[in-house]
Amino acid sequence: MGSARLYAAVAAGGFRRYATYRVATAAGVFTNTVFGLILVYAYLALWDERPHLGGYDQAQAVTYVWLGQALFATLAIQGGGFEAELMERIRTGEVAVDLYRPADLQLWWLASDVGRASFQLLGRGVVPFAFGALFFPTALPDDPVLWAALLVAIGLAMVVSYGIRFLVALSGFWLLDGTGALQVLMVTGMFFSGMALPLNAFPQPLGDLVMLLPWSALLQMPADVLMGRVDPWSAFAFQAGWAVVLLAVGRWAQGAATRRVVVQGG
Repeated sequence: MGSARLYAAVAAGGFRRYATYRVATAAGVFTNTVFGLILVYAYLALWDERPHLGGYDQAQAVTYVWLGQALFATLAIQGGGFEAELMERIRTGEVAVDLYRPADLQLWWLASDVGRASFQLLGRGVVPFAFGALFFPTALPDDPVLWAALLVAIGLAMVVSYGIRFLVALSGFWLLDGTGALQVLMVTGMFFSGMALPLNAFPQPLGDLVMLLPWSALLQMPADVLMGRVDPWSAFAFQAGWAVVLLAVGRWAQGAATRRVVVQGG
């Protein structure tokens, strides 16, 4: 119970930390709305030429765009979460202090990132999504069960996203400079998550391959759950499976790094 209260407090602290950046949040809302408009009109033109591309009609494609804008910062799809800070702490040796805390390094940063993601969903994600639903034809369900399933899918996506970024951050134990790893994170996040184009619209066999990767748990699965295109339980199982795998690999990498690697600067 004590550990649960500790990590709940860390999550609450992460929420409050990002809630203080009100101007940045407002700028993020504006940016996501503008990019949503650009993508929507691009998608409408594409779906005019290729009706039912990827099995979506135009309303579903528009829904996909606005959900993507709601989750872009929430899931730190191109980075922007804790990973750069942790890599800097590894570079300077400050991570040694983290390792001496009476708390697990992986769970500490997970709790902090869940707090950050929760704020970004509420503070930066809701407005663009509501704007899109108000001014464009969307395929939003009337069934409250699907909305509840969407929240579960987003929660699991937060953990999968954290697992990917935690591994990227741990690469700082072996790399002199984490800039390259962060840039790879940006590219893979944009391409493999389906932020640029739904994964089910990719040509085959590439489409089948990317649907098996963990990035598909970030946007594609929540979108298909919301629009009733996939059984929620199978989506949850896929997301939870990748969450377990990534956290397990992250645990192994953390142990290997702290046992055998000399912290830079520490």
